[in-house]
Amino acid sequence: MKTTTLLQATAFTALAIAASGAVQAQTKTLYVGMNGGNFEKTFTQHVFPDFEKANDVKVVVVPGTSSDILAKATAAKSNPQMHVMFLDDGVMIRAIGAGLCEKIKDTPALANLTPGARLKDDMAIGIDLGMTGLAYNKKMFEEKGWAPPTSWMDLADPKYKGKVVFQSAAASSFGLHAFLMFNRIQGGNEKNVEPGFSKFKDTIGPNVLEYIPSSAKISEMVQTGEAAIFPLTPTAVSAHQEKNIPVEYAQPKEGSVVLMVTECVIANNSEPELAQKLAAYLLSPEAQSKALQHGNIVPSNVNAKAPTPEAEAKLKKFHEYMKTAVTLDWDTINEKRPEWNSRWNKTIER
Repeated sequence: MKTTTLLQATAFTALAIAASGAVQAQTKTLYVGMNGGNFEKTFTQHVFPDFEKANDVKVVVVPGTSSDILAKATAAKSNPQMHVMFLDDGVMIRAIGAGLCEKIKDTPALANLTPGARLKDDMAIGIDLGMTGLAYNKKMFEEKGWAPPTSWMDLADPKYKGKVVFQSAAASSFGLHAFLMFNRIQGGNEKNVEPGFSKFKDTIGPNVLEYIPSSAKISEMVQTGEAAIFPLTPTAVSAHQEKNIPVEYAQPKEGSVVLMVTECVIANNSEPELAQKLAAYLLSPEAQSKALQHGNIVPSNVNAKAPTPEAEAKLKKFHEYMKTAVTLDWDTINEKRPEWNSRWNKTIER
């Protein structure tokens, strides 16, 4: 009897282990390409877990810059290794043009997105809203008695001579955005940048203290009193304020420039239904509320909630800015960017 019972128990244990292995074998993995750092940490720790639990799936981040992720997706186009990818909007337009994305399926969440968040007939959708406007050294402005800036043309105001910090249009989206808005004010557009190039040197140019490749030096230059005014995003301004750096954001009357991180479902991926389901979840107010709370990632879904009344007030103001934000012609930009970069380096920054 004892021997029979022992054999039965052993058999039951073996069956249980086999069943457990079968369940584990059924757990699928989705690979998501996105920026590392804050994005990877926020989504891995706070956003993906609910989706993973509800769908018996593991979501793994493939970290990298937008250019890195695009390169990986391009190299594996015939046999995609990723299922969803996050790219900056301008880079995403290139990905769509290369046939790397499939249309995101319609869900109730799409009706609650901020205007401008949906790209190219829903081939990609904004997951983190941003915009490039103007920022200024609040301490310096108060000491000088200067009113906050209201226009992109304030960068050309003689009183800021030697106090404008401008990101390189050849290396930075912020610098490119500011240059293209100046170009529009001068009568140009993305198909005609002659007005911008011909007039920049004699207007904004004399005021520029330094052309910087990124915004990393701005905090230092504000604290040393070198920088008065510069292109920047509200999110970056908030990050400076959290470090007690006296920076304030100003929305230009001509509009800021939309700067989004967007998501797309990769075409011909191995788990199309699950990938679409993940993309839809990431646009839900629940997922975007978590991303906002834990990573300061600005939601595209207007029903996402901020964790505090102060954060809610900031979010409301941000959505007001989005109403006048300008979407650039990225098809033309991507085609002409190498030519512009060369001309900028030879004629503006030389």
